[in-house]
Amino acid sequence: MDNASRVCSFCVMDNSNPSIVFDANGQCNCCRDALNRKPHEWWTGPEGDIRMRRLIATLKEEGAGKPYDAMVGLSGGIDSAFLAHLAARKHGLRLLAVHVDGGWNSEPAVHNIEILVRKLDLDLHTYVIEWQEMRDLQIAFMKASVLNQDIPQDHAFFSTLYRTAAKFGIRHFLSGVNFASESVIPRGFGYPSIDGTHASAIQKRFGSLKLTTYPFMSPFEYIWLTRVRRQLTIHRPLNYIDYNKEEARTELQREYGWRDYGGKHSESRFTKFYQDIYLPRKFNFDKRRLHLSSLIVAGQMTREEALREISTPIISVQDARREAKFVAKKLGLKPEELQSYIEAPPVPHSNFPNGMWLHKALLRLRKVTRILLPSRSATVEAADVD
Repeated sequence: MDNASRVCSFCVMDNSNPSIVFDANGQCNCCRDALNRKPHEWWTGPEGDIRMRRLIATLKEEGAGKPYDAMVGLSGGIDSAFLAHLAARKHGLRLLAVHVDGGWNSEPAVHNIEILVRKLDLDLHTYVIEWQEMRDLQIAFMKASVLNQDIPQDHAFFSTLYRTAAKFGIRHFLSGVNFASESVIPRGFGYPSIDGTHASAIQKRFGSLKLTTYPFMSPFEYIWLTRVRRQLTIHRPLNYIDYNKEEARTELQREYGWRDYGGKHSESRFTKFYQDIYLPRKFNFDKRRLHLSSLIVAGQMTREEALREISTPIISVQDARREAKFVAKKLGLKPEELQSYIEAPPVPHSNFPNGMWLHKALLRLRKVTRILLPSRSATVEAADVD
């Protein structure tokens, strides 16, 4: 097989990402790493039951006498919706649901959030990003020509999460991130959304407004909340059950009239554009490979089934034209202007000021403190949004 189009012999990851390495058997380092982590991150049997019972007991004990036992993020997507259903209806936790509205919610996502909150009787804290500021930040990222175009949305969620926790005195956050559908990640893929210094630097370089309300979080505020105050402990309860996204979808539809919105994370119209159009055309990367390969690792899909799915177009020409037109109009751009941003040469995130040196130092510190001290806090990455 030509090296330019090499595909893993176990999953469907290919070498469109330069960090992917194949062994003598043709297996890539991404799924091999996921398989090695699987016994330590996903517990589907009795141990999962024990971990879940311990978690629920801890949350109820620490939440006694308080309005809430924990927070949960609601995006309108499957994972966060099923997690809220699991925690509130099946385990009786009192949850504060948090949603950040960046202006890109699809209609099904709005419906899903509203019906879940109503039927589960949850309090909902919604933070609405001022649209002109979000628009300016997103256009700045387009002009910067960097990989992770979801940072404007994801960073807002990340910072809002911690500030909401501080406001309500909540110390536990339930994340919909799960091993079953998100275990395969190439090393060095993307760029962390927690870096507010980086987001601010790109906006100042390419933006046209002074952002006064967008919730940037500086590295120092992040350190204060995560390492000094140890504000939040992040839990991933879906890793304590035999979680299957398709079965979860069926249960949500039956119990709540939950509506489908398309592909993974397409509850955001911008994320749909980013994953279906921007990434494939600009970086020649099909993000479906991550999800499908994760399902193979989870034993929920065969490689042959994944290869058939990946052989179909990500999006039809007609739908791509419609989505691009919608995004351009919402951002106040001409279609040809948006197209020029997609076609511009990619620029590494490292070309712009960032706080990665500080985050790398924190990761080293976490390794030390895990050995020397018990830690209450976990880092919330972009993936923890759902």
